[in-house]
Amino acid sequence: MSAVTTPSTAGRSGAARLPGVIASGLSRIGYEVRGYFRSPDTVFFTFLFPLIMLGIFTAAFSSAGDISPGPGTAGVSVGAYYLPGMLAAGVLLSGVQNLAVDIAGEKGDGTLKRLGGTPLSPVSYFIGKLGQVFTTGVLQAGLLLLVAATVFGVELPTSGEAWLTFAWVFVLGTVASALLGIALSAVPRSARSATAVVVPIVLVLQFISGVYLQFSALPEWMQNLASLFPLKWMAQGMRAAFLPEDFAVMEQHGSWDLGWVALWLLVWLVIGLVASRLTFRWIRRDA
Repeated sequence: MSAVTTPSTAGRSGAARLPGVIASGLSRIGYEVRGYFRSPDTVFFTFLFPLIMLGIFTAAFSSAGDISPGPGTAGVSVGAYYLPGMLAAGVLLSGVQNLAVDIAGEKGDGTLKRLGGTPLSPVSYFIGKLGQVFTTGVLQAGLLLLVAATVFGVELPTSGEAWLTFAWVFVLGTVASALLGIALSAVPRSARSATAVVVPIVLVLQFISGVYLQFSALPEWMQNLASLFPLKWMAQGMRAAFLPEDFAVMEQHGSWDLGWVALWLLVWLVIGLVASRLTFRWIRRDA
């Protein structure tokens, strides 16, 4: 007589497999991180790019003096003002750009097809990618903060509240960006077109979200458009952590709106989770 699998039995079986799925995903993190740093173009355009841009902006605009939120208020150096935006851009580059291009490449060279023929679960694969983005993101942010403080003379926050704000914005932004990167990898039709599809999206978001341009100086319609996407909220949260309170008046509604920052990042995290799970395939359907 054949065994009958009841719902409760299936549930226990799934629960029993869960530790193995997680362990398999955790074991892939080291493999993914090593692969990341073995790719020079990836390291340059996602790991070092925010640091290079911070150096360029600091060197180009420091002669104009400090940036202040208004007359009679204390200003901050150019490097200090642009540091939060570069931290946010680093999160977006490590998650969205890196994973979208990387996974599209793995589809193109047959890596995903081979992985699909193994017992590896998509969840384990996701954990490996998320771990890689989080690990490299922490290293990138640490390097950016170190260089900003030691080379560009940026004064970092001294309060625990500011660092707590930085921590939760960084974690929510990193997870949301990684999941969105996995979902976006389904858009390019081939590995060769991945960069052409993904990079312009990421670049436009950086320009309209207050990374390279002062957000308060942008047209209202552009600010409203940027508010629909996660980078604007990541940059705003980072500015809340690293800039003096007086700079809140330069935001769209005259305050840091950290509650809205958390809400929008959670919304995009959920969108990324659902979209990545619905669109991810070991093999393209039209392959």
